[in-house]
Amino acid sequence: MKRPGFWPLAMLIAGGLHTASFAPLGWWPLQWVALALLAAAVRDASPRQAASRGFCFGVAWLSTGLWWLYISMHDYGGMPALMAGLAVVLLSAGLSGYLALTMALFARWRTGRAAFDVPGFAACWLLAELARGQFFTGFPWIASGYAHSDGPLAALAPWVGVYGLGAVAALVAMALAQTRRARPTWLAPASLAVLLAAAQWLPNDFTEAAGKLRVSLLQPNIAQDLKFDPDRIVGQMAALQAQLHAAQGDLVVTPESVLPIPKDQLDPDYWRQLTEPFRTGPRAALIGTFLGNEQEGYVNSMVGASSAGEGYSYGKRHLLPFGEFIPPGFHWFVELMQIPLGDQASGRSQAPFLVAGQRLRPLICYEDLFGEHMVDSAVAGPDEATVLVNASNLAWFGRHMVQEQDLQFSRLRTLEFQRPMVRATNTGATAVIDHLGRVTAQLPPLVAGTLDAEVEGRRGATPYARWLAAFGLWPLWLLGLAGVAGQALGARRLTGAERTRYR
Repeated sequence: MKRPGFWPLAMLIAGGLHTASFAPLGWWPLQWVALALLAAAVRDASPRQAASRGFCFGVAWLSTGLWWLYISMHDYGGMPALMAGLAVVLLSAGLSGYLALTMALFARWRTGRAAFDVPGFAACWLLAELARGQFFTGFPWIASGYAHSDGPLAALAPWVGVYGLGAVAALVAMALAQTRRARPTWLAPASLAVLLAAAQWLPNDFTEAAGKLRVSLLQPNIAQDLKFDPDRIVGQMAALQAQLHAAQGDLVVTPESVLPIPKDQLDPDYWRQLTEPFRTGPRAALIGTFLGNEQEGYVNSMVGASSAGEGYSYGKRHLLPFGEFIPPGFHWFVELMQIPLGDQASGRSQAPFLVAGQRLRPLICYEDLFGEHMVDSAVAGPDEATVLVNASNLAWFGRHMVQEQDLQFSRLRTLEFQRPMVRATNTGATAVIDHLGRVTAQLPPLVAGTLDAEVEGRRGATPYARWLAAFGLWPLWLLGLAGVAGQALGARRLTGAERTRYR
């Protein structure tokens, strides 16, 4: 008999362990351990108890995984410390509602039989993650599958993607939890062990080389609280011009919004001088700025400069709630944070940027978390790209955890699509990632510099890219719903004695 309060405390600890499975610690086996603890907590619980335990797990996981939002709201947004901390907890609590609901469903239809409960738990976990990643614009940061950018499950990334990896991890976790029953169900963990071993022999080479490209990735390292200082803007813009002109790559990439002034307000002579090295010859640059005006709205954009002219631009399409667009009824909240350009316009899709025989797909900041929105760049067609290019500014969120997390997410995206990615950031993590998720070059964080490296473009499509492009995430939704339905049907077949035992 557990003491009152045992399970809520245990779930808070398990949620913290779950966060430790992600970068920067990257102890991926802890992801299975933490999920197994959650599985054990809901295995014999009532629906109300399961909801409470799932909620506590989610709040601890997301609060510890998203704590860096406190830095943007308090240190740079001017929000009182107590309110900023409370905002992080409330956001985590709201997002944990999905997990609370699905754990209640699991407990409602628990059968006590591994054949139904193991896939049923994985299905409930999958549905919670899909809901968080898609509803209300989606916020899939630190989704469980990212913990497996390393380890044996990484082999499944080009087949099932990040949400599929999370579902497989949940299968493993519930199988582990089943071994602790009064009559251990050894068949479930044994079967999954065989499955994981077999996964290492799956075909895993779906793309082919498409030539190489020399890149120069700029990292200006400008502190966020100084970026918009009127007394420093002129000096920062001069330093940017010098750094851009000194770069030697065929492609030069700046971080997002590297120019603190929207392009329509820039001195035309400065822009002409800034882009002068790329007006002739084969070299090109992608420069972060804001396009638009006050009347129509500003779009966070990457503008291409090359001998073909300046007709290319990519505008960020998936905006960050509260940081880049204001949900209805929350203008007071953003005004309290004093975020410059806090209500932005959404960009539009455009064909890849062509440089030295490579087709480049720009992504701005956390857009690379939404593989379903960029999958057209990973399959044959007019939008197919050979290299993914991410431009970010994580200075808003401090140094610790957020840079390593974002780099880990990019690594998994390259595993899913077997496309390399280059990342140019303000303060880190500026890096080159190959098509197998390996970081081949990286600048240290919080230093000003230029990363010169070579990246090999790739063409072709993984199985995940093919079915994602054709059906979106619907196959996973259907799989999750089928798992829950199967468990519910299994629960209906219980005898009266069994219903009493498992209710």
